[in-house]
Amino acid sequence: MLNALEVFTTVVVGLMVGVEFSVAFVINRILDALPTDSSQLGRAHGGRMLGAVMPFWYIGSLVLVAIWAVLGWQHPGNVLTVTAGALLIVSVLMSVLLLVPINNRSRTWTPDNRPADWQQQMNRWDRLHHVRVAVIVAAFALLVTALA
Repeated sequence: MLNALEVFTTVVVGLMVGVEFSVAFVINRILDALPTDSSQLGRAHGGRMLGAVMPFWYIGSLVLVAIWAVLGWQHPGNVLTVTAGALLIVSVLMSVLLLVPINNRSRTWTPDNRPADWQQQMNRWDRLHHVRVAVIVAAFALLVTALA
């Protein structure tokens, strides 16, 4: 049972990492290459779409890792699982405190109502998102190592 949970958790976290990595290094670069209005509208749509899904994915991943850590408490390598859980907590805190406020604003913008500094706000979101991606990649790497 624990082995199935470990594999399932690793897959769930790995898929989340893949989506967030893709947003950071593929999707946003594609959007930024579009004309300004299209770029901004694409980011707003992405903010609405992923903003509805990612909270459940982040919290769900954290819960799965917490269950793994509790059930595997006496297994070797559990310190890796606990550390991965701590990194996921950091990613959730970063999201709630830093990224979500920007996302909540930007997902309502249109070419007619966006603020003058919208690109600076998107650049800030991108920088913070890159840090968050590094944090969840590290958590994923720890989970893979703990699984092995």
